[in-house]
This record gives sequence, structure tokens and C-alpha cells, in this order.
Amino acid sequence: EPVQTKVDKILVPVQPPKPAKSSTPTFGSVSAERVETRVPMNRMRQTIAARLKEAQNVNAMLTTFNEIDMTAAAEIRNKYKDFMLKHHGIKLGYMSAFINASVHALKTQPIVNSVIANNEIVYRSFIDISVAVSSPKGLVVPVIRNVQLMNIIEMERAVSELAEKAKKNQLAVEDMEGGTFTISNGGVFGSMMSTPIINIPQSAILGMHSIKDRPVA
Repeated sequence: EPVQTKVDKILVPVQPPKPAKSSTPTFGSVSAERVETRVPMNRMRQTIAARLKEAQNVNAMLTTFNEIDMTAAAEIRNKYKDFMLKHHGIKLGYMSAFINASVHALKTQPIVNSVIANNEIVYRSFIDISVAVSSPKGLVVPVIRNVQLMNIIEMERAVSELAEKAKKNQLAVEDMEGGTFTISNGGVFGSMMSTPIINIPQSAILGMHSIKDRPVA
């Protein structure tokens, strides 16, 4: 054997055989590529984000937590939900009950339905309820105007119509302007409690959450 060949065998490392490719996927087969995708915020999202951040920056917010007995409301809903669907084409939920209770409370405590403008407190004779509803783009807060003039059926119909518009992405920024009080129903997501952000220039927000069966002493 030539001397050069012997030298090459000593100096050049022997390459180990490559393992056969396995058809079974392994952890190492997952792509290590890390991708960031930037999607511009639409006008609606920009407006909502700016207002919520402004609310955090300029308002001194306080959250209180209370439990209520929903037995009577649940009984009324179960009693009339078929009637509402048959005669009015509306699915009766709990939001109309929350709105109706809020209207009575705001009439009793008009300061909660007011706003602060510079050094003045501005009282309103009307009640415009902002209701948080889900949409393909996230949570939006359209306004039901002059709720103090509505009955339960009209309230439920208004909620249903706004929810349908939100589902179809047909809400405009104008639909979410001018509310005097907001109701957010985190119970639809299974939430037990939260600290919702005030929708400025409003003075308060009501956060409703999960309804649970509990023994009563």
C-alpha cells in the first residue's frame, strides 16, 4: 500500500455512516424558524385601545365585588324564553335583566350616570347603555340609546340586533360612541370575577360573571 495512502488514513478522520431516514416524525423534525407577522390595527381597534389606555391613565378606578341571588331571574327566563322565541323571534338571555336593573339603579343614583367635565359634573336625563358583545375581531362595546324608554322585550331585541351586527362585522365606530354606562358580561367566558376598565368619559361599569348553583342556608 503506498505511503501516501497510509498517511491519509491516519490524518483524515473516518466519517460515520449517516443514519437512515425514519418515517416517524421526531421533535427534531419541527421547524426552528421563528416568524413575526405584523397586522395593522383597524380604525375601530385603534379607537378602543386608545380610550381604554386613557381610562387607565386619567381615572382613579375602584372595583367592588358582590354576589346576587339569580334564582328569580332564572325562573323568569325559563318561564318566558319559549314565548319570546315564538312570538318575538328573540332568544331571551340575562342581559335584558341586567340592563333593566341598571336603568332602575341609575335613576336612583344619577351621579353614576353623570360625567366630569373639567370642574363640573354633567348630569344626563337619558341613559345610553354600552353593552359588550363578541365579534370576529374581538370584544366590542356598541351602545343602546334611550334605554330608559324601553321595556324588557325592546331591550332584548336591541341586544340581539347589536350582537348580530357585531357577528357580521357591520358595527361602525359611531355605534360605540356616546354611552353613559357600560355592562360587560364575562360570564359567557366562564369568568368568576374581573376588574373591567371604565369606558371613558363614563363614570362606572358593571361586570357580570358566571351564574353558579349553590346551596342556600
